[in-house]
Amino acid sequence: MKITAIVIFLLTYMLLLALPRYRAHIALSSAALFVLLGIMPVNKVFAAVDWNVIMMIAGTMGIVSLFIESKMPARLADLIIRKTPNVKWAIIALSLFAGIISAFIDNVATVLMVAPVALTISKKLKVSPVPSIIAIAVSSNLQGAATLVGDTTAIMLGGHANLDFLDFFVLDGKPGMFWVVQAGALVSTLVLLRVFRKYSQPINSNDKTEVKDYFPSVLIVGMVVLLILASFIPEKPAITNGIICLGLLAIGLIRKYIKDRSLQGVAQVFADIDFFTIGLLAGLFIVVGSITEAGIINDISQFFVKVSKNNVFAIYTIILWASVLLSAFIDNIPYVATMLPVVAGISNILGIDPRVLYFGLLAGATLGGNLTPIGASANIAAMGILRRDGHEVSIGKFMKISVPFTLAAVTTGYVLVWLILG
Repeated sequence: MKITAIVIFLLTYMLLLALPRYRAHIALSSAALFVLLGIMPVNKVFAAVDWNVIMMIAGTMGIVSLFIESKMPARLADLIIRKTPNVKWAIIALSLFAGIISAFIDNVATVLMVAPVALTISKKLKVSPVPSIIAIAVSSNLQGAATLVGDTTAIMLGGHANLDFLDFFVLDGKPGMFWVVQAGALVSTLVLLRVFRKYSQPINSNDKTEVKDYFPSVLIVGMVVLLILASFIPEKPAITNGIICLGLLAIGLIRKYIKDRSLQGVAQVFADIDFFTIGLLAGLFIVVGSITEAGIINDISQFFVKVSKNNVFAIYTIILWASVLLSAFIDNIPYVATMLPVVAGISNILGIDPRVLYFGLLAGATLGGNLTPIGASANIAAMGILRRDGHEVSIGKFMKISVPFTLAAVTTGYVLVWLILG
C-alpha cells in the first residue's frame, strides 16, 4: 500500500510539472485514485480538505475583482507617480506600492493592476519597461508572505498551523512574519536602488484615474478589520475566516446587482475567481491527506531528522534553502501543501514548537519563486504582459534583477526568523 501511494504521489508531481495547464485536473484525478484504491478512506475525504482556506481564497479573489474594477488601485498609482522626481524613484515607488497591495491581495492580481502603469510611464519616457515590471513582480511575491491573506501559501499555513491574522504581526509577544518581510523588503529595495541607479530621467505625469466606486475599497478594509477582530474570538468555528471573506463577497455582489440591475457584472466577478487554483488546492489537500494516511509523511519527517542529526537549526536551514531552490522551478502551492504536514511531523518527533519551521518554509517557498521567470505565477503574468507589448525577456535578464533581490530578502528572513523564533 505504501509503495503504491509513493508511486502515485511521485507520478502526480511529475505530471504537475510537465502539464501546468492541467494541474487542477491532475490533482483531482490523483485524489480520486487514492480514494478508489482505498488508501484514503471515503469517510475522511471531506475532512481532508481545508474548507476555511478554500473559502478564504474564493472570497478574497471575488473582492479583489470588484476592487480592480473600481479603478482605486490605478488612482493610487497615479498619486504615487506624481510624487516621484525621476524614473528610478518611480520604479521603486511602484514596486513598493505593489508590495503593499500584495500583502492583502493576490500577487497575480497585484501585477495585473500595477504593471500597466509602469508600461505607460515607460512608453512616455521611451525607456524599456522590462526592469520596472520585473521589480513589480518580485516585490509583490515578497510581500505575499507578510499577512494571512497575502498569498495562497500564507492562507494554507494559517489554516494548517491555526494562525490568525494578528499572528503574522505579533506571535507570542514577538514580532511576526510581517516585520520579517518588511526587513527583507528594506534590504531588497537597497538592491533595486543599486540596479536602477542610472535611471535618472525626470518624470512628469498629471494622469488622474477616476474611481468608479468606493464600496469595494470598503470591502477590502472591512475584510482586514473583521479578520483581525475574529482573531480575538476564542474557540471559534474552523471556517470563521472563510465565512468572513465569502460573506463580504456576497454583500459586494448583491450591491453590484442592485446598482447595475443586471447579472452580467456579477457573472464577471465569478469568472474572475480562479476556480482552477481552488480545484488544484482541493485535490492537493486530499492527495497529501492520502500519503499521510499511508505513513509516508511520517517517513519523510524521520528522514529529515536523521539527516540533520536532531539539530533544529540544521533542519530549519535545510527546509528554508531547499524551499528557495525548489520553488524557483516548481509551483509553491503543491510544494507547501506537501511540506506543511512534514514540518508538523518533524516538530512532533523532536518535541519542538513547529512555528519556526513553518515560517522558514513560508519564507523559502514564497521568496524562492522570485529566482526565475517560471517560479511564481506573478512572474509568469508579468512576462506575459511584456510579451504582449513586444518584449521577450531572457532568463538571464530576469535573473540579473531577481537573484540579488531574492538573496537579499531571503537571507534577511533566514536570519530574523531564527533570531525571533528559533
